Amino acid sequence: MLNFSVSGEGSAIVFLHGFLESNSMWDYLALEKLNFQKIFIELPGHGQSTLTDDSENPSLNFYANEVQEVLSFLKIEKFSIVGHSLGAYVALILKEYNLGCQKVVLLNSNFWADNEQKKKDRLRVAEIAFKAKKVFINEAIPNLFGKVELFRNEIEALKEEAMKIEPESIAYAALAMRQRKDYSHMIAENPSDFFIIHGALDRLVTTEFFKEQTKLIFKEQLANHLFIINEAGHMAHIEASEIVMNLLKLIFCKVGFNPNSQKAY
Repeated sequence: MLNFSVSGEGSAIVFLHGFLESNSMWDYLALEKLNFQKIFIELPGHGQSTLTDDSENPSLNFYANEVQEVLSFLKIEKFSIVGHSLGAYVALILKEYNLGCQKVVLLNSNFWADNEQKKKDRLRVAEIAFKAKKVFINEAIPNLFGKVELFRNEIEALKEEAMKIEPESIAYAALAMRQRKDYSHMIAENPSDFFIIHGALDRLVTTEFFKEQTKLIFKEQLANHLFIINEAGHMAHIEASEIVMNLLKLIFCKVGFNPNSQKAY
C-alpha cells in the first residue's frame, strides 16, 4: 500500500503531490487552517511509496488504483482532491471512475492530453533518467520556478529529495503521463466541480494558452474556476503559499481571496 498520513477531522480532502515530489511539498501550506480531514498520499515510486507495477505499459490508471486502495482502506467514500501537476492527472482519473469524488483542484496542472512535442519530451525524460538522472534533476527543478533567484534554498532541497527517486520510477511516471487522455469533455459536463490554480510565470504552459483551453468550458464562470497567480511559476505552493491557501479556503470554505477579481470573500 502507498505511504500516507492523515490529519484533522471532517469531510475528506485528498492531497496528491507532483512529479519528483513527495508529501513534504504540502509543508509549505498552512493546511491546518482547513477544518477538514486531510489525507496525504505519496504516489508510486515517490517519497516512501514503492513502485510495484513492472508492466511494460506504464499507466496513470495504476497510480489511481493505488490511491483508491488507500481510500478504501480508510473507508473514505466521499472526498475532494487537491492535486499538484502529476497529482492532478491522477485526480482526474479518480473523478472519472469514483462517484464519491467531489471537488477537484488542479494546482499547476491541466486537463488535456500531451501534444506530439510533449510526448517526445516525455520519452527523453524516461531515457535520461537512467543515463544522467542528476543532470536532468538539476535542469528540471529550477525551471519550475518563475523567479529562480528567490528560491535557491527551496530548489536545492527539492533537488536533494528528487535524487532519492529511482530512475525506474522517474521513467515510469514520464511514460505514464505521456499516455494520459483529454478530460475536457468530463469537465465541460460538470464544470462546477473543477478549479484550476495557474502560475502566470509557469514555463510549462502559458497563461494565454491556458485561458484558451478553459474559456469554452467554464464560459462566463471562468473567473470563478481559473485562478491566475501573477508572481508564481509551476510551484505556486512555494512561490505564493499564502495566496494558494486563500484560494483553497475560497474553494472549500467559501471564504478567502480571489486574485482574479481582487475582492475578498
